[in-house]
Amino acid sequence: MQLGILYGVSVGTGDPELITVKGLRILQNSSVVAFPAGINNRSGVAQNIISSWLQPQQQILPLKFPYVQDTTTLKEAWQRASEQVWQYLEQGINVAFACLGDVSFYSTFTYLAQTLQQLHPEAKVETIPGVCSPMAIASILKIPLTVNHQRLAILPAIYTVQELEATLDWAEVVILLKISSVYRQVWQILKQRSLLHSSWIVEKATFPEQKIHNDLSNYPELKLSYFSIMLISQ
Repeated sequence: MQLGILYGVSVGTGDPELITVKGLRILQNSSVVAFPAGINNRSGVAQNIISSWLQPQQQILPLKFPYVQDTTTLKEAWQRASEQVWQYLEQGINVAFACLGDVSFYSTFTYLAQTLQQLHPEAKVETIPGVCSPMAIASILKIPLTVNHQRLAILPAIYTVQELEATLDWAEVVILLKISSVYRQVWQILKQRSLLHSSWIVEKATFPEQKIHNDLSNYPELKLSYFSIMLISQ
C-alpha cells in the first residue's frame, strides 16, 4: 500500500486569505487536517484561520503541544503527535498540518516532521511555504521590510540586553519576535539610541483585533499580547 503524505501547509498570520492557492488546494483535498490544539479545550489559532476553508467530510486532528521549555516533555509530545499522524499515513491517508505563518519559520511543524521521520524513516513529508510575520507587519505598516543593501536581523526572543545591542550595531532593520516579555528593557535601549520614533509594534498582525503602536517615545510600558512583533528601522 502506498503511504499517505504529511503536508505542512502554511496558512499565514491570521487573515484566512493569506494562504497560497497551492496550500488551499492541498488543505481541502486532504482527508485529515491536523493543527496544534488550543488551550483549555478552545479552538487553536491555526484552526480558527482555516475553519472557513474546511469541508464537512474532512476529519480534524487537534495535536497537543505543551507550551513549556522542558525538552523531555516536548519530545514526548512530539512523539505522541507523530504516532497519531502515522496511524493515518500508514493507511495511505494524507494529512495536512495547518501551520501558523510559514511552515519553516520557527514552526512547530518542524519538530513534528523531524520526529515522524526519526520514528518512521519511510514517512513522506512535503511543505508548502506561505506568509510569515515579518512580511505581514511590513505590509500592515505600509513600508518595505528592506531596501537596497540593508541588513536584516530577526531575533526570536531577547534574553540579554547585550544580544540586542550587538545586533543593532550591524543590522539596519531588526525584527523582534515575542516582544511582550522584554518590552521594558528593549524600550530603554531604543531610547538610548534615539530609535523610538523609528520603531513599531504590531499585535496580532492581520487578525481582526490587530493593533499598531507607533512613536513609542510616550510608551515606556505597554501591556502587549503574546503575538506582538517589533520592527526597528535605523
